[in-house]
Amino acid sequence: MPLSTRQSDMLDRPARSILTDFRNRSLSPVDYMTALIARVEASEPKVGALYLFRPERALRQARAAQERYAKGAPMGPLDGMPVTVKELIATKGDPVPMGTAAIDLVPAPEDAPTAARLHEDGAIIFAKTTCPDYGMLSSGLSSFHPLTRNPWDLSQNPGGSSAGAAAAGAAGYGPLHVGTDIGGSVRLPAGWTGLFGFKPTQGRVPIDPYYTGRCAGPMTPTVDDAALLMHTITRPDWRDATALPYQALDWDVPPADVHGMRIGLMLDAGCGNAPDPQVIAAVIRAARLFERHGATLIPIAPVLTRQMLDGLDHAWRARFWSMIEALPQDRRASILPYIHDWAAKGALATPQQVAQGFDQTFAMRRATAQAFQQVDAILSPVNPDISYPADQASPTNDPARPFEHICFTVPWNMGEQPACSINCGLSLTGIPIGLQIVAPRFHDLRVMALARAFEAWRGPVTGWPRHDGHATTESDPSVSRTTA
Repeated sequence: MPLSTRQSDMLDRPARSILTDFRNRSLSPVDYMTALIARVEASEPKVGALYLFRPERALRQARAAQERYAKGAPMGPLDGMPVTVKELIATKGDPVPMGTAAIDLVPAPEDAPTAARLHEDGAIIFAKTTCPDYGMLSSGLSSFHPLTRNPWDLSQNPGGSSAGAAAAGAAGYGPLHVGTDIGGSVRLPAGWTGLFGFKPTQGRVPIDPYYTGRCAGPMTPTVDDAALLMHTITRPDWRDATALPYQALDWDVPPADVHGMRIGLMLDAGCGNAPDPQVIAAVIRAARLFERHGATLIPIAPVLTRQMLDGLDHAWRARFWSMIEALPQDRRASILPYIHDWAAKGALATPQQVAQGFDQTFAMRRATAQAFQQVDAILSPVNPDISYPADQASPTNDPARPFEHICFTVPWNMGEQPACSINCGLSLTGIPIGLQIVAPRFHDLRVMALARAFEAWRGPVTGWPRHDGHATTESDPSVSRTTA
């Protein structure tokens, strides 16, 4: 059944507004979930963002939340609010295919930390979101999931590896989505789909399994939606031995006063794909807003080198080949060929090359820390490329050159700094362009405050793509198509 205009408008509201209406009983969780299900069922055959979409169970949970609100006893601050988590984030009783057809579908014995915190606060995980094989592509291409497409242009890629979270957020499947990021997997797809994507300081959000540089973070239409999620998903969990000591931070910080701040502007990543002129133009225009409001812009040299990037590539290839090599031959054959070909070169790496490659993560850590000795924050592009076809594994589509597009994002994973992607314009073809804001380690609130300030100066992102028969308002001039 097509959505009414009222239902469509309801789904495009921010999360706090919806939760306020749940509490004062001017909107029921059941009505909201019913509208969301209708949008998903109309849009999902085109977008392909979801895994384990279970509308009947979601409606049962919405009815239970509605009864709690009627009694004045909600379970928690997110009671009845729909949310998605990336497929890699385990949910009890559900298999975690890791985006690949190569592994057995074994039910997870328990919720991963992020899912556990969301369930504790009453959120309804109505679906999980797709990712590519082993979460190792910035693409919506997978050997297990259907192809995930960019809602802004269905012929184009949403990026990844949090591909489904980005597509779901941009397509309007509610405001709250959580992805994971080890080299840019929250920020890259957020950049290409117009969302706010936040990678916190390493260890701020407990995760399991953990690994060098791996984080979980919100992917939402607005900064405030992300702040709401951070209150929940940052709570402690003993299973993450890399987690920071818990701090009850006030994620609802006001917009930053940038007057007197020294803000670095990095337009060259040091290696990888050269940024498209449209990307450079959009980022410079965004940086000028900081300058206009009293910040001093300081050109910043790259922190990444070819040696660092290639070293990481050697180490990751070897790690993933060790996983793939343990599989029976028939299972190996079901892995996405791009991933198989990329990882197979890891078998040729010597122990010295692997060790030296992993050591480059520490070289990145030192370089990123050094960059903040002269500035308070750094602005850069998120993605150097405007877009690429939906069925490609990466912008280069070449497993010999797999990481040419992550050069602005991956250093901050290895350096552990908080960083975000926030929309700063549209390309001439109508694909969003992301501005990256980075702050020193532990200064997560600075990123949030700077993002709130930029969001206020820029104005709202409108004209969101809808594939349920409804269109949102034409794009705000402040995020219109850019020129070089």
